[in-house]
Amino acid sequence: MKIGLTCYPTYGGSGAVATELGIALAARGHEVHFISYEHPFRLPHFLPRVYFHEVSIGTYPLFEYPPYDLALAVRMHDVVLAHELDLLHVHYAIPHATSAWIAKEMLREQGRRLPVVTTLHGTDITIVGQDQSYRAITHFSIEKSDRITAVSEWLRAETISTFACECPVEVIPNFVDPAVFDRTRHGAALRQELGGGLPVLMHISNFRPVKRVCDVVRIFARVRASRPCVLVMVGDGPDRHAAEEEARRLGVFADVRFLGKIDSVAPLLAAADVYVFPSESESFGLSALEALASGVPVVAAKVGGVPEVVRDGVTGALLPLGDIDGMAAATARFLEPAVWAAASAAATADARARFATADVVARYEALYADARAHVR
Repeated sequence: MKIGLTCYPTYGGSGAVATELGIALAARGHEVHFISYEHPFRLPHFLPRVYFHEVSIGTYPLFEYPPYDLALAVRMHDVVLAHELDLLHVHYAIPHATSAWIAKEMLREQGRRLPVVTTLHGTDITIVGQDQSYRAITHFSIEKSDRITAVSEWLRAETISTFACECPVEVIPNFVDPAVFDRTRHGAALRQELGGGLPVLMHISNFRPVKRVCDVVRIFARVRASRPCVLVMVGDGPDRHAAEEEARRLGVFADVRFLGKIDSVAPLLAAADVYVFPSESESFGLSALEALASGVPVVAAKVGGVPEVVRDGVTGALLPLGDIDGMAAATARFLEPAVWAAASAAATADARARFATADVVARYEALYADARAHVR
């Protein structure tokens, strides 16, 4: 099958999942064409059966803001025709699902019937989709998709409730490659480099307010007060400075490693002991899943789709949003060797049993076949 994939190529769960899906599909013999304004950050520069098509956005004096959505639609249309694609799979509703619908209508005028699959990831529904500027077009674009998937049961329910969708929404979760996120593949050198032999707490995100990175620092400070440990912060974004200042204010800055953006996080996660994840909203929590697959217990806020990923008391701990003391206590508990060993083994096994790449990608393949057979 020849598949067009569109996603936001920069750091974030939706882009990571879409890219990993494309790589997995290509490994299973499909031809995958990424269509976006930039090379996806998790996509190596060359893989067999994987192609990248850049969207060129023209400038014109009358356009204060260049119309990327229209340029994307044209590029989708052209790539479908040039490479005889069988299907478009877009990740994130706005503007990707809208652009795909425009491309589909253009192709319909030329006698081509092309199915469009839209995967919803979270903020496209909970934030962007509920903005009055985009609500109607988000609803329209979802309804016009041939198949719709959501990454969690929570997001499925949120989508149906928000937009009163009459179309079915199928839950296909995010996934993890057990061959990549494998604690045994990576040596102890990085762990020694990061922690100097001390336990390592870790957080990975885009440092937006929703991630509550200052809470991460506060949790660490409470744990650090009772036992030596280090905190590794991976990523960058608008709240990085605030997190650094909070670490200085609490007197723990010397024990916090701010690493910035890093493409390959698997070796880092393999060096961690506990993953701290206090986000105020998560439709799924891809980084939490990657931590679990790496044998790292997750301490998180009980929000959104996170309870579908982290098994409270088994693979991690779920606390009320903003419960810094509770999260600190849970983190400290997982640093006890016997508790950590049990949770680490359970986390690895559970991630592989429920979210392995091969199983989830097979579900997408079945969805694609059904969409092609019943294209509207």
